[in-house]
Amino acid sequence: MAIRETAVSYYGMSYVEHAERDFTEIADHGCTTVILAITEFDLDFWFPSIPKIVDAAKKKGLRVLLDPWGIGKYFGGEQISLFLQNNTRHRQVSAFTGEQLPHACFNTNSFRDYFRNFCLKLARETNADGFFWDEPHYALPKSYASITGGAGDDWACRCGECMKKFESYYGYEMPRIMNDDVKQFRWREALFILEDTSRLIKQINPKSEITCCVHATMNTYYVTEQRGYDNWDMVAASPYFDVFSTTIIAWELPMRFFREITARTVAAAKKYNKQSERWIMNYFKQPEDFAQMDDVVDLYDSLGVDRLAAWTYRGGYGTSLAAPDALKLWDRLGENYRRILKR
Repeated sequence: MAIRETAVSYYGMSYVEHAERDFTEIADHGCTTVILAITEFDLDFWFPSIPKIVDAAKKKGLRVLLDPWGIGKYFGGEQISLFLQNNTRHRQVSAFTGEQLPHACFNTNSFRDYFRNFCLKLARETNADGFFWDEPHYALPKSYASITGGAGDDWACRCGECMKKFESYYGYEMPRIMNDDVKQFRWREALFILEDTSRLIKQINPKSEITCCVHATMNTYYVTEQRGYDNWDMVAASPYFDVFSTTIIAWELPMRFFREITARTVAAAKKYNKQSERWIMNYFKQPEDFAQMDDVVDLYDSLGVDRLAAWTYRGGYGTSLAAPDALKLWDRLGENYRRILKR
């Protein structure tokens, strides 16, 4: 059996004494790792607490990964972005309409500097074990579904800076209709910001572990979403990432989808000598029968997954995205984590 690490995300960045109690509960639920979801507001307003909260988690025997949650709306997360609030430019732009989107363009020097400084401050001033790159993505402008694509044929980003970089590299104006050159450009530029920051983090602490978590799309007929990290080989091959991770699958999808995504995740990780990680949905929606969680955990283990992670602590209890039976779902996760680690 494969699974050696079990993680859960956690939002409580305010008071150390509160976090300490929560970390006891997290450890009791069989978690070996806590992923601290740190927002731009947390870093701006609550930063004096963050190094202490990291230390409190480690005293409970937990590994700590830092997730720049929702930063620039480039990473996944419901949180608002101070970067977008304070910058009316440097946003992603729809290729079809030219509309500015509520997502930072991570190909601009402005956002790259912002992201780098955010992460390096945490790397220098906390004792965290590493960082978690949480569903990085180009914005996906929504339109009618396309049988040749996914949620629609529109894409981002076609802002002035992306267009200038594209033309400088390829020698012609970036087209509105995506072609192979655009795909390659988007993949290459999307990796740069994460690889550059990961490299600098490892210069500060060579033992710092970097997990890159990409969207779990099938990348085949009808369900492809061009998010910029959909070339899994490019991501998994990066020398700056230690763990290749793919995101949550909704409980209502067929078990075949869980199996295929997981097999592809493990294969990509093994091909490049990386650890593999799969996620469990522990918020918002829950399985009709909680036994489905047991089956999915066993499936992940049987297919050779190295690590499990779940979003989020207490099933999102007390939030607008809480599962209907949030605390029961959280307890079922704990039962599975303890069970799988005993193997």
